[in-house]
Amino acid sequence: MAAPTPEQQAQLDRALHLLPARWQRTALRLTATWPARVGLGTAWSLQRIEVFDRAMSVAAQLFTSVFPILILLASWFGDAGHDLSTTLGTPPAARAEVEAALKDSGSATFGVIGAIVVLASATSLARALARAFAAVWMLARPRSSPMLAWRWVAVVLAIALSLAVLRRAQSFADGIPPHDLWGDLISFAMLFVLAVFVPWLLLTGIVATRALVPGAALFGVAMLLARPFTGLWLSRSLETSAQRYGSIGVAFTYLAWLYVIAWIFLATAVIGQVLVTDQGPVGRLLAGTGPLIRRGRGASVDRVLVDESP
Repeated sequence: MAAPTPEQQAQLDRALHLLPARWQRTALRLTATWPARVGLGTAWSLQRIEVFDRAMSVAAQLFTSVFPILILLASWFGDAGHDLSTTLGTPPAARAEVEAALKDSGSATFGVIGAIVVLASATSLARALARAFAAVWMLARPRSSPMLAWRWVAVVLAIALSLAVLRRAQSFADGIPPHDLWGDLISFAMLFVLAVFVPWLLLTGIVATRALVPGAALFGVAMLLARPFTGLWLSRSLETSAQRYGSIGVAFTYLAWLYVIAWIFLATAVIGQVLVTDQGPVGRLLAGTGPLIRRGRGASVDRVLVDESP
């Protein structure tokens, strides 16, 4: 865990001084324990990267980047509206709105030029994620370069394809006894691989793969725990939004859902970074041997900011 900034240390000192004198020494000792270090480090890092703003930015880019790619793929291999609704698990009332919107807009037909435009526009998601992960690992702002374009396209396609494959794999595996076990295992494995692959590729391998493993594992677990609640909430919200507001209500409901996913994605990455950089036994075990940040490697990030203020 990175040392607190002077401002953060001042905030902690002020909080300790608010306690009765007889409790201050005990509280100070507690702040040196592993749970307190992880908790404080996570809180400071979430504040440093401005997680709420970044999550909204990533969610908006997911909406405008991944959905068009799913429509593009569906238009090539089947009925765009039906396939998109199936991929997203859209309930009947909202499914009708999605299919009608795609049919009326004529957006289900893509040529080669249209596909190139969609993919080029979708790279904004990859760039937003690159900036977010650079902030998580306290790296300099990534530089945009045509040499990195293939990485952006690969990340966007990986996210879109994983969403399409994950839904179908879950539906297939949930029918295999014991109920839900295989679906959960497949979901965890795919989410774990995606959460390691995305930052590793966007940061050009500067952050060691083993440093990304804790955050990726937390993301997989968090999404599995949230799956029953988000599934129930999303289904009901989509039905209500479709009935009251039509396709625009469905769009905003999906945007809210993507915001939750983006927030979990970034927050678990932050917790993973705090865990693996902690100087205690757990942190040393997770970090292993060798540097976590490979300085001088790659062209997208040119230096490491170890004392960057929030």
